[in-house]
Amino acid sequence: MTIEDPRPAIPTGLTDGGVVAIARRLTAETAPIVARALADGGVRAFEITLNAPQSVALRAIEAVASDAATSSASSASLAIGAGTILTIEAARDAIDAGATFLVMPHTDPELVAWVAAQGIPALPGAATPTEVLAGWRAGAAAIKVFPASAVGPGFIRELQGPFPEIPLVPTGGVTADNAGAFITAGAIAVGLGSWLVGDGEPVGVATRARQVTAAVQAAREAAGR
Repeated sequence: MTIEDPRPAIPTGLTDGGVVAIARRLTAETAPIVARALADGGVRAFEITLNAPQSVALRAIEAVASDAATSSASSASLAIGAGTILTIEAARDAIDAGATFLVMPHTDPELVAWVAAQGIPALPGAATPTEVLAGWRAGAAAIKVFPASAVGPGFIRELQGPFPEIPLVPTGGVTADNAGAFITAGAIAVGLGSWLVGDGEPVGVATRARQVTAAVQAAREAAGR
């Protein structure tokens, strides 16, 4: 796949809410509870990483997908993704489990191209302009700028110069305090892990979700987006 080819669209849950929640080491029992709390707080995209025992993570994705498909709760609106995808085999397993977008911590053009060819949005991780462009040319729907805390909002702003058409999602070290600055700098959304999901306690998750979605919305309004 090249940059001229059609590519899967960014999930609307990600673009509408502007926040991707990232959870690690959830079980099939706890994942739907966290998903509902996130959705209650306005988050519309939920990524479960595979760097726990992979079989456990896949069952958690299946549980969230099943709950969303059969529930009238707000979690039915969630885009459900899988993260820490390192191989085509892991990508295939995640798609089979119900993931509708896949996220990588690195840039692997072959992996990105394979995912895109399945009609699934891929968000490869990048920390340099070379990686940003390589992931995009391979067919990425958007680029996960990682680790965001190491480069800051200014890096996002500077990338808009040579790559105005590439959607960027800074991830890593993002909180409600700095999420707005990344949006103002040009990010289409932000990814948050431990700060947002924490220990998975539903009330706390929903409260933090409201805080960060409010910060993102305020930054978008201030920027006229």
